[in-house]
Amino acid sequence: MLPHVTLHNAVSLDSRLLEWGMVDMGLYYGLVGAFKEEATLAGTETLLAGAAHEGVSTDPSDAVSVEAAPDDGRPLLVVPDSRGRIRIWRWILSQQYWRGGVALCSTSTPAEHQSYLERVGVNRITAGTGTVDLEAALTELRERYGVERVRVDSGGTLNGVLLKLGLVNEVSLLVAPVLMGDDSSRPFYRASAPASGGHVGLRLTHEERLAGDNLWLRYEVVR
Repeated sequence: MLPHVTLHNAVSLDSRLLEWGMVDMGLYYGLVGAFKEEATLAGTETLLAGAAHEGVSTDPSDAVSVEAAPDDGRPLLVVPDSRGRIRIWRWILSQQYWRGGVALCSTSTPAEHQSYLERVGVNRITAGTGTVDLEAALTELRERYGVERVRVDSGGTLNGVLLKLGLVNEVSLLVAPVLMGDDSSRPFYRASAPASGGHVGLRLTHEERLAGDNLWLRYEVVR
């Protein structure tokens, strides 16, 4: 059985992702309590961009992270990373937003990276051969950790894969009163094969005007 998955992004009026410094982060993250997430699913590009913004490129050390208390109510951080690109797990978990980390690997994930994950105290789920089998990984995430609600904090590529696979239940958008108007800005949704069916039906379930003329829209994905 799969968990309930919500995509949550801040976008411009022309559906471009708003990067660091372009969005009211307090307003954006102030909405996440509505999702009651037990895990945050984040893409590697999103995490690496956030680390670069903070001037971080490598872990301070490979010391094992401190284990969370049994009653820790913070969500898990879950990252699909079959190539072993995230080498800043200890720094990420030191930010105190998550109680622990789970790396989603495949059978092709380098053994050296799996050893690194063990050293820094990050659990892993292995699903798929080349890339991560996200449906199998999310199923195991629920079975092993009891995760029933997942919030996705990522870019258009991972969003697009999840939507294409039919793994998303809800789309939440904080729409800022701005137009980007350029091709360099990343889209919120990137269909990997639009010619074969990139359209996703949605049903509006909530709309709310927030401070600064921002608009919060929530949609149910129509199966």
